[in-house]
Amino acid sequence: MKRLLLCTDGSAYSGTACRYAAWVAGRTGARVDMLYVSNLHQYEAPFLMDLGASLGASPYTAVMGQLDEIEKQKAGMIKEYGLKIFADAGVNCPVEFHHEVGILVDAIQDYEEQEAGLVILGKRGENAEAAMEHLGHNMERVVRASKMPCLVTNREYREVKRVVFAYDGGESCLKALEWMAQSKLLKGLELHLISVGEGHGKGEASGHLAKAEPKLRAAGFDVHAQVLTGNVEDSIEDYVVDVDADLLVMGAYGHSRIRQLLIGSTTSDLLRRCRVPILLFR
Repeated sequence: MKRLLLCTDGSAYSGTACRYAAWVAGRTGARVDMLYVSNLHQYEAPFLMDLGASLGASPYTAVMGQLDEIEKQKAGMIKEYGLKIFADAGVNCPVEFHHEVGILVDAIQDYEEQEAGLVILGKRGENAEAAMEHLGHNMERVVRASKMPCLVTNREYREVKRVVFAYDGGESCLKALEWMAQSKLLKGLELHLISVGEGHGKGEASGHLAKAEPKLRAAGFDVHAQVLTGNVEDSIEDYVVDVDADLLVMGAYGHSRIRQLLIGSTTSDLLRRCRVPILLFR
């Protein structure tokens, strides 16, 4: 992986995302593109446009100019904040800051074309305190749209030593399997490979592990494989807690209930409930 894309907005969650980006860059040597997108389109809503028309063009233009200047100042502070985190982490990697105006999910597509290998962003953004049980709107849109793996980070940073890979044999999990085998990001870490058999699906879950485990071992992982039974969300969450995992890897959708939506109910529930970052693959 030569490049990674870090999405930031200056919030507490994006500060943690910066720390995880520094960790990824330190292990892979990847260049970091740190992106902040100002959504000034929200000030062009019909109501505000009508208000601008009633006030006259000059006051409205002046206000928009002030908002633009405020966003530039905010971007400067976000840049300084992010670069300090990388400096404090002692990571010697190229970090380039980008400030764009528009919609985050649209801006990310440009970086996909430039072969960024990973997107890193917090699960919530600037208004996290007002919506602790809700996922960030930008995060959900990015996970749905991005062709790249997405590392969705939680509020608190913790050193990554132990990884859980929830494998269900679906297309997105196969993509995760290939990525893990080729990338050096997770090499040398303790890896737990799990599959959940709902109802009478224990045999199917065992079959999934039988296919994935040899590939991971061949790639150099020391694998702890385990079949779980019961509700998918509860089983995965409980296992992450029981082994004190620092990172969860899973597909955004696959063969089981995860396939219900592009970012399925299982994925959304685990993003809300898990207190560790989740590396998602489409």
